[in-house]
Amino acid sequence: MTPGLTDGGGQMGLVEIGAVGGTREAFYQGDSVAAAFNVAEGINPASTLIPVTRMEGVTTTLAAPGGHLISGQAVLIDLDGATVEQMLVKSPVGILADLSESGKDEAGNTRAGVTQRLRQVFRDALDYERRKADFARAQMQALSARSADLEALLPVLHGQLPLIAVANRKSDIATALRLAREFKLKLILAGGQEGWEVAADIAAAGVPVLIEPLDNIPSYDALGIRYENAALLAKAGVKVVLLETDTHNARNLRQEAGNAVSYGMSWDQALRAVTLSAAEVFGVADRYGSLEPGRVANVVVWSGDPFEFTTAVEHVFIRGREIPLRSRQTDLFERYKTLPPKY
Repeated sequence: MTPGLTDGGGQMGLVEIGAVGGTREAFYQGDSVAAAFNVAEGINPASTLIPVTRMEGVTTTLAAPGGHLISGQAVLIDLDGATVEQMLVKSPVGILADLSESGKDEAGNTRAGVTQRLRQVFRDALDYERRKADFARAQMQALSARSADLEALLPVLHGQLPLIAVANRKSDIATALRLAREFKLKLILAGGQEGWEVAADIAAAGVPVLIEPLDNIPSYDALGIRYENAALLAKAGVKVVLLETDTHNARNLRQEAGNAVSYGMSWDQALRAVTLSAAEVFGVADRYGSLEPGRVANVVVWSGDPFEFTTAVEHVFIRGREIPLRSRQTDLFERYKTLPPKY
């Protein structure tokens, strides 16, 4: 028996079919800075991905925006509830910024442009805060983002809300750490594919990392990627949270953790990385991530070691309610497993 697993990434409830625009709610079409965009009200509690995911022991997930230099506000949800209000655990959890290869597309197609744009937006947000009266009277220079987005960034710039920075190349990770020092940000790294190369720097900064352990396809964004990344970061003292970036495969989170163990993480570290560490990083450890009196009753009963491929989920409880182990796929199986006789 373990706490319900928490997936530290993805867009659960915000996408149904990736190729169908009408089912995608995680991308704000507009300016490259969308800090005020909160994905919560775009979440679909009836998404068919939710039952599939919780049947494999995942009870809580991050639902994050994407697609921009500053994409918006991520929220944490439980995978049960008829309404968004019933599902929400915390909103917002943090604001997403993209310092990876894809982020430079909205900043002059250069990484230096990403840093320059972020610095300008951060400085404008602080200037806007100091001179709101002047802004209302149109007595200050043009700003680099809308007032709503600058306002939304203020909790980040005052250390009250994390900046979740997507960064994979070690130089991009170094840039994220530099910006965090410069603006005194509460930073969470996401991706971190070359993080093992700068693990000591990440650990010294006290910055947690959200990692997909099975992400091992080299690209120019992360030529140094390796399966041992999560284990090496954990060994260096970095708080690691595991995730499955493909929302349609979020059910495979326990297999991600199992593979992290096979590449050097201890079993206890891997379990913590999908339970208590996730709760700590997302600011809900007083309610989630452990089996203790007073905690939210998200509990999974397994037939054996949850990280073994042959282990099955026997019971799932979310907020104390036992969840039926059913999905659209199992319903279709039951419907068609007994075919009528041939004519």
